[in-house]
Amino acid sequence: MSVTLSESAARHVQNFIAKRGRGIGLRIGVRTSGCSGMAYKLEFADAADEGDLEFDSFGVKVLVDPKSLPYIDGMVLDYAREGLNEGFKFDNPNVKNSCGCGESFQV
Repeated sequence: MSVTLSESAARHVQNFIAKRGRGIGLRIGVRTSGCSGMAYKLEFADAADEGDLEFDSFGVKVLVDPKSLPYIDGMVLDYAREGLNEGFKFDNPNVKNSCGCGESFQV
């Protein structure tokens, strides 16, 4: 079981943590939301919470709560630029359906 970052995403997170001046990594999880049922949540982590699962990708610590892991196990988080747009892209092999706006998904 794991959740990983692409090299591009890891560089972006490392740069942001350096600018922020604090943090140990990135927390990734899911919450109930949106028209398809679940949405991703991302935040920079200053400390690990009790029970967090920790994965390392290109030197960046990825923290996932145990309840979220079954929904995102095997996911790769990428960071890409396409024209004027840039941002994180979720490559989640567990997604069975997603909404048209791309903000929520079902497993």
